[in-house]
Amino acid sequence: MIILGLSGALGHDASAAIIVDGKIVAAAEEERFIRDKHAKNKFPLEAARYCLREAGVRPEQVDIVAFPYGEIPLSSGARWHYAKRYWYAPDRALDALFNGNRRFRRNRDKSLALMRELGLTKARFVPVEHHLAHASSAYHLSGFKEKTAIVGIDGKGEYATTFFGYGENGKIHKIKEFYDPDSLGGMYGAITEYLGFEMLDGEFKVMGMAPYGDPKRYDLSRLAKFENGELKINTDYVNVVGLRRYKEKGKGYYFTPKLVEWLGPKRQGDEIDDPYIHYAASIQQLLEDIALEMIEYYLGDIIRETGRIAMAGGVALNVKLNQRIIGLPHVKELFVQPASGDNGTSLGAASYVAAESGEPLEPMRHAYLGPSFTTEECIAACEAHPAKPKFQRVENAPQKGAEILSQGNPLAWFQGRMEFGPRALGCRSILGDPSHPGVADRINAQIKYRERWRPFCPSMLDRVAADILQTDHPAPYMTFTFDVAEHWKPRIPEVVHEDGTARAQIVSKDTNPRYYALIEELERLRNVPVILNTSLNRRGEPMICSPTDALNMFYGCDLEYLLMEDVLVTKG
Repeated sequence: MIILGLSGALGHDASAAIIVDGKIVAAAEEERFIRDKHAKNKFPLEAARYCLREAGVRPEQVDIVAFPYGEIPLSSGARWHYAKRYWYAPDRALDALFNGNRRFRRNRDKSLALMRELGLTKARFVPVEHHLAHASSAYHLSGFKEKTAIVGIDGKGEYATTFFGYGENGKIHKIKEFYDPDSLGGMYGAITEYLGFEMLDGEFKVMGMAPYGDPKRYDLSRLAKFENGELKINTDYVNVVGLRRYKEKGKGYYFTPKLVEWLGPKRQGDEIDDPYIHYAASIQQLLEDIALEMIEYYLGDIIRETGRIAMAGGVALNVKLNQRIIGLPHVKELFVQPASGDNGTSLGAASYVAAESGEPLEPMRHAYLGPSFTTEECIAACEAHPAKPKFQRVENAPQKGAEILSQGNPLAWFQGRMEFGPRALGCRSILGDPSHPGVADRINAQIKYRERWRPFCPSMLDRVAADILQTDHPAPYMTFTFDVAEHWKPRIPEVVHEDGTARAQIVSKDTNPRYYALIEELERLRNVPVILNTSLNRRGEPMICSPTDALNMFYGCDLEYLLMEDVLVTKG
């Protein structure tokens, strides 16, 4: 059976994924092809074309198109909850009751139009509830055979914001959902906006800022409460619509003027400053504490039974929360879907439909699911580029790359298949030698043009990971932070964050042999089996997809070395 998953229902992070006979063949975000971050209000035309091409599938061969946005019946309670909580915006409240599937119908019609454009004439359109798609992307692809606790926390899908359930024998069972506006992800997103960042993009920045502050300095607990099994967000302050929104320069935000009266003016600029670092620390603490309370309340028994948790949804990318989940007693392993945001719901919807059809699904072994390019294609891109790049073919790219890194230079590294999800995992990366003091600042100032306090991540060889991270928990996707062992901190200072943690990627030879070889070469030269790794893009741009994208970026920043497959491009 051939199942194509398409996402884009929520107006951001459109993507496509294809599963053929239970195996993930390809998955990619639309933003990478159209060069527009988050692909706002777009549907995944180019991503779907790529998936069909990669799978070698003709459009008429596709059996099912799965879409991660469902119809929500009036009997479910979700629409009633929404109407009751948004009483202050009667137009929204009444709309939820009397026209509550308006967005579903609009998305279905757009999807059917996209299917016609792609020539998917024989495929059946199957909608999947948004949070079931998240749940499936985590549980069905985790490889866990035992009964598995499932956590889904994000901003919102149709109406649901939070999902607790379990997976057993390939079936997903719902235990509890919470509905908009009662959303931890929404609360964190509103404070992200208050701290001067963009929702969907700045949550990582708030998380990076938090360790610089003191969570006890300001108590933000009035924003959210979890009592007697119910989550309630305080809409006097956050998660608001309509006239309750704080407005500045004609733009409305997800927080109220009352929040500004309480905490002071909305933060501006890039510096870490008082009191905002403490607000970041406090909101991070609140998110972690409430999420852990909810997990214990709804899933504690299942966790004590088998120790397995699968997690997705935008909040699953909060690596500090994930570190605390791993640290809970009885947790043996946490699988976090690497594309946990709405980009991963195309894969989730496809996997859900496959599982419901009785198709045995192969677990996700890596996130290298995007396009790849040959050395010849890289050379052709160089020859066609208006900047007339100076390039040469190299015999041993990992060895050459390690030499460049060992001299303290940042390196743009482009090889293999592009990663699915927000993290660069050694195929579309900017790299540095983490034992060279100042390399992180250099990458920040010259290339990434991003806030100087944001942490950089280490990629490390699997054979040393347990010694560095003091645990043997799997970590192939940069979805967790770990406490770095004291004897390693002075050896890799550029990838240890303010609080002594690192958001690590453990690299294995079987999933990324070329990247593994590069780190081994660096170890030979510098005695450090770790590399600093950040995504190959500039601030505000999507990750690089093609050789032409890489060259455009290279000539738009101060990078001096770019290795694309076996082609070394240099400046000066």
